[in-house]
This record gives sequence, structure tokens and C-alpha cells, in this order.
Amino acid sequence: QVHLVESGGGLVQPGGSLRLSCTPSDSIFSFNVMGWYRQAPGKQRELVAEKPNTGSSRYSNSVTGRFTISRDDAQNTIYLQMNNLKPEDTAVYYCTVNRQGNAYWGQGTQVTVSS
Repeated sequence: QVHLVESGGGLVQPGGSLRLSCTPSDSIFSFNVMGWYRQAPGKQRELVAEKPNTGSSRYSNSVTGRFTISRDDAQNTIYLQMNNLKPEDTAVYYCTVNRQGNAYWGQGTQVTVSS
């Protein structure tokens, strides 16, 4: 079992920034894909950003140009930098990693964008 510890959520005004962090209990080199999803109240969970171990990252249309997924191998941590936040970005954000077809999820961190 892989455990993911997330942090960095909170309340921010529109136009502000937040950086989410996710640290898995296993080495990030062991995962094929790492990503972030979000779920707003009354909506289905949706992909925000995904980063494979090789190849390019991909983003949902709604966050392209504002969010960036990255990794720090030395810190064994995955990040989601979120800039120019909008009220519609309000959701619980989940980190996920995939290894050989098995997906693991974090507990989620709340992001609220409001004035």
C-alpha cells in the first residue's frame, strides 16, 4: 500500500496563487504516472494535471496556462503550482500515483477561491 501526504490547500482570493505538495511513501521513481485531480461539490472528480515518468505533462483545458505540475526527485515530492486562481477552481484536490495499473490516492486538500 502506498500512502500519499498532501498539503498546501487553503483559502485564497481570486487571482492569487497556491502550491500543493504531495509526498508518497515510496520513491516517485517507482510510479508510471503522477497527477492531480479535483472534485467540486456536486460534481464528478476530474483530471487537473498529469505527469508521466517519461513524456510530456498534460492539463485540463480549464487550467492550461495557469497550473503547472512538477516533481522534485530529491524531496520525493510532486507539486501543483496554481496561479491566477478563479472561484471555479474551488474543490478538494487529490494527488494520485499509478504503478503497474494500480492507482493510489491521497486524502485530499481543500482549495477555496473566494473574495
